[in-house]
Amino acid sequence: MKKFINWLKSASSDFALLIILLILANLVGMRAFMRFDLTRQKSYSLSPVSKQLMQTLDAPLAVHVFFSNNLTAPYSTTAQYVRDILVEYKGAANHHFSYAIADMGKQENETLASQYGLRQSSIQVLKNNEVSFTHVYMGVAVSYADAIEVIDNIESPDGFEYKLTTTISKMISTANALAGLAPDEHIKLKLYKSDTLKQFQIFGFDEIETTVAQAYEALNKQHMNRITYERVNPSVSDLHDIELQYGAQLIINRQTENGTQGIGALGLVLERGDTFRFIPISIQRSLLGLVITGLDGLEKTISDNLQSLLSKATQIGYVTGHGERPLYSQEGRLPLASISADMYEFTELTLADMQIPANMTSLVVNGPKTAFTDEELYKIDQFIMRGGNVMFFVDPFDSEAQVNPMNPYQQMPPSFAPYDTNLDKLLNAYGVTPEQNYVLDENCYTMPTQDYGTVSLWWAPLIADDQLAKKHVITDNLSSIIFLQSSSININSAGSSADMTVTPLVQSSAQSWTLAENIQLNPMMSAPYDKSIEKAENLAVLVEGRFKSAFDAAQNAQIDDALITTTHFAQSVQSAKIFVAGTSEITGPQLVGENGTEPAALFTRNVIDYMNDNGDLCAMRTKGLSMNVLRNTNGALAVVSQYFNEFGIAIIVVLLGLFMWHHRGKRKTAIHNTYNPNDTRISKKEEAAQND
Repeated sequence: MKKFINWLKSASSDFALLIILLILANLVGMRAFMRFDLTRQKSYSLSPVSKQLMQTLDAPLAVHVFFSNNLTAPYSTTAQYVRDILVEYKGAANHHFSYAIADMGKQENETLASQYGLRQSSIQVLKNNEVSFTHVYMGVAVSYADAIEVIDNIESPDGFEYKLTTTISKMISTANALAGLAPDEHIKLKLYKSDTLKQFQIFGFDEIETTVAQAYEALNKQHMNRITYERVNPSVSDLHDIELQYGAQLIINRQTENGTQGIGALGLVLERGDTFRFIPISIQRSLLGLVITGLDGLEKTISDNLQSLLSKATQIGYVTGHGERPLYSQEGRLPLASISADMYEFTELTLADMQIPANMTSLVVNGPKTAFTDEELYKIDQFIMRGGNVMFFVDPFDSEAQVNPMNPYQQMPPSFAPYDTNLDKLLNAYGVTPEQNYVLDENCYTMPTQDYGTVSLWWAPLIADDQLAKKHVITDNLSSIIFLQSSSININSAGSSADMTVTPLVQSSAQSWTLAENIQLNPMMSAPYDKSIEKAENLAVLVEGRFKSAFDAAQNAQIDDALITTTHFAQSVQSAKIFVAGTSEITGPQLVGENGTEPAALFTRNVIDYMNDNGDLCAMRTKGLSMNVLRNTNGALAVVSQYFNEFGIAIIVVLLGLFMWHHRGKRKTAIHNTYNPNDTRISKKEEAAQND
């Protein structure tokens, strides 16, 4: 024993004790460990919303992870991210949460993934200098109560936490709502399909019923068999009643090839009592002729609308009656409505003959073309005075091509006539003035052409991260947003008020200028020779606080005697929010797709969330490593950066190594000459090397 103690005290035991210490530290680390998230967006940490949701689970919820083995970069990084973030979910959750990672090397797990409804993705693989494609699983399945939801094709970590948290939240609210239905109450799924539309010879028309029936059967099993299904073949005389009940989006009115007019109904409707959700199945023209669209992913589309129907989505007023962008058309929903359908429902408001409902907290005015009356403006004004929030997307000019009256099939260039919407009466009173101009920017979207090479679309500024309000949740983590055909916004008056906070959310670069007259959006035009006229312009702003009414008592009396009441508010009774963008194109199909993954879509959705007091979702949605994008630069600098990264760093390391080797030699010689100059044991070769 004494020898062992002496051995422990001696230096010979140090290495053995180190090994034992490392083993014990690893064993402790398996049970108790700490993680430090050093990313700017806190990509590997849970948002407060996710933590709160996990802590309030009241029933078992399981997440099943299906990622194929031996994934190549960048998909392997995504798989690791999903595993890491689920550890955070587990750490924040109560005992009802669990997750399992499937070994996809086993055939039974591939079968299980397929049964959950996950689909394989095709990815490109580079191996042995050969490019090939392979099919892999990259998704998760979430089970809660009797419901199963999948998040498929997870190719990037961007927005995964947002997708998972919102999916779980919707599943919980849907399950609670279904459990709260009366015993004899059901959700109705109706397919309106007129047989009269067969005369159009539409590709895929006969498969509609089969596809809908399959989606219904799968969803009904997942939702406690509380859904009923009915196929309706309305007669022409029934179409008027259908239009009154659901609006015109179900009605198809086309002309056949022989010149006769055909009319019918086509679409899906989910109903619960007096509320409904419209699921468009549209007819579009393609190279094959007329084809049915809207059937791909129909099960998920119906599921999303069912969750929206049951979860009592927040109502947002959508002002109409002035040529605004339509929410619905025969081509489907406006992207603005599509990207917000999971949490919000837009209700069209014709202010000329409607009041703004008392339970509505936000409005959207999107691309109006004709003038608002004073009565309509007064309704919006008093809505803001009561604490309501309004989003204005205003266009400065009519940029639509005109039809040649002599030749209806020929389009003429747009005349860029200014819109006179009368909204300036409101916005000027609040200190925000959208100008009648276009902002052009040298830092803009570029497009390759066959005849002219790469051309610059000056009227499509490409917004970098330093042109965004980085300390605001709406724009944090965003970049590369295209603001198409936007006007500048003057906020000098709002900025001078102590009752209001003004945030320029989006600005053009310092190399931008404005165009107000003789407008021609021509990529062949040159940037201004006089750089002194270039400066950054505000493209989207947010104003918060207490506003003064644009109407005083005398003006109020002149609008309409019926509006003269004691409830006129001369100033906001509580804080309100106004968002103004100099373009409505950021809500349209040119910049926003159906999936809502484009930067313009993320920005617009963040605005909607913030204006509806869901700002916590903004940072969670845009959290992801790929948001750390490289800045755009010219070709020469890009080439220099490439070669510096490939060769420059290696050369610098070699030079530093040679310098340190030479410095050490000189230092060694100096020490030798100082402390032992007469030492003859140094060989002549070493002495010669030192003398060098």
